[in-house]
Amino acid sequence: MRNIARSTILLLLSAVVLTGCVPEPAPTPSVNPATQTPTPTPSPTPTPDPLAGLSLEDKVGQMFMVGTSVNGADATTVAAVRDDHIGGIFLQGRSDAGIAATADLVRGFTSLVPAGRPALWVSTDQEGGDVQVLSGPGFDGIPSALDQGQQDAATLRANAATWGRQLAEAGVNMNLAPVADVVTSPETAGSNPPIGQLNREYGYDAATVAAKAGAFAQGMRDGGVLPTFKHFPGLGHVGENTDTSSGVTDDFVTADGPDVGVYSTVLKKGPAVAMLSTAIYAKIDPNAPAAFSPTVVGVLRGRVGFDGVITTDDLSAAQQVQPWSPADRATLAVAAGVDLLLVSADPSVYPEMRQAVLARAQADPAFAANVDAAARRVLAAKAAMPSPDA
Repeated sequence: MRNIARSTILLLLSAVVLTGCVPEPAPTPSVNPATQTPTPTPSPTPTPDPLAGLSLEDKVGQMFMVGTSVNGADATTVAAVRDDHIGGIFLQGRSDAGIAATADLVRGFTSLVPAGRPALWVSTDQEGGDVQVLSGPGFDGIPSALDQGQQDAATLRANAATWGRQLAEAGVNMNLAPVADVVTSPETAGSNPPIGQLNREYGYDAATVAAKAGAFAQGMRDGGVLPTFKHFPGLGHVGENTDTSSGVTDDFVTADGPDVGVYSTVLKKGPAVAMLSTAIYAKIDPNAPAAFSPTVVGVLRGRVGFDGVITTDDLSAAQQVQPWSPADRATLAVAAGVDLLLVSADPSVYPEMRQAVLARAQADPAFAANVDAAARRVLAAKAAMPSPDA
């Protein structure tokens, strides 16, 4: 019996050695040859918290992008930058004043940001064709996305880099472009008011749209401008425009279809923002516009795997969102997991929206956690902003 027990112990010890469970000896500390004393192992440098030093009011401010006329500073937007430290402004309207005049307007806002505060995003819609906010001396006339799509990818990227540098020279560091919507065919384009009727599509299949919208986006990055892909999960099949109609519903797009697939391709290529549509998607979440839908946000975060900044389309003047109060628009979007609230066409509703988000965050810990997560993403995206290529 004693021999059997001894054999069992030996077998167990052998198993421990073979399975690598015997603790490895502690690493020998390095020795300073001059003093023959051990050199202490340096402790890892802790990663600084980007939210350190920011109040709740500051974090909420970073979640807003508020519009101003490109022809003059809106007083509400000036106050939002100066007092609420908002994340960005949006230049809306049309201007043919050129780069120098635009840069002067932008400096009036950026000069309000104190040293040490997060930089201000300055954005606009510079797609091309019918959707080009900035023109005049120094700005090229940009062809429509449909015409851009006829260029090979390398040429389009080079052209977009030029357009991006022009924006950067004017002080614009974010472009709410390119459009990543798929319009099914030239024959159906005319029945799609927001995209097809305006020649905003890069092509008629997901592969073409991903390739050409991706080339435009990379050109923007080359020029030092952050691109924004829109309008997730796809606005190329609706029969009405969310800017001018309410109840706009898409019955075509699915969570695993080609429209979403475009985003799975383009959002892996480099820094970018993703914009949510305000249409309702019957086959994904029939109960809420995409900008208010945790389900749609979940598709973008989960299936697409995007962990960057998600922004809404305009929540101020678009007819699609008018059934909700400004306060509800803002809190529903944040509760859904949105990071940046676009209040572009009518900045007058911004104070109500901000107050609603602030009050909800003060009262609801789960909502406050959403605010923290959103502010972190915004600040991370600002820290990773592209620089113009030499």
